[in-house]
Amino acid sequence: MGSYLTIFVTTPDEATAASIATIVVKEKLAACGQIVGPIRSIYRWKGEVLDEPEYLLILKTRAELFSDLEERVIELHPYEVPQVVALEIKEGARDYLAWIEEVTRG
Repeated sequence: MGSYLTIFVTTPDEATAASIATIVVKEKLAACGQIVGPIRSIYRWKGEVLDEPEYLLILKTRAELFSDLEERVIELHPYEVPQVVALEIKEGARDYLAWIEEVTRG
């Protein structure tokens, strides 16, 4: 088996998260997307400290697909600079990782 990632993407609302998740799963760039929220994000943007509600989209994919997935998320995302960060899955249930492998581009 290969290497796998969990990707975190924040979105302004649940509909945006669902739309991005649906597209990248249909295109086999991600095995699944989970939506958490609302969450509260406090961040600095263009000299201001903002406090905004957001939704967190969690995607699982193969590491080799990250660049394509990142590019597609950025195309679909309304933010000027969307959060697209990846964490390596160091360990996981063998059957779950095999499923990620099976349902993503190969």
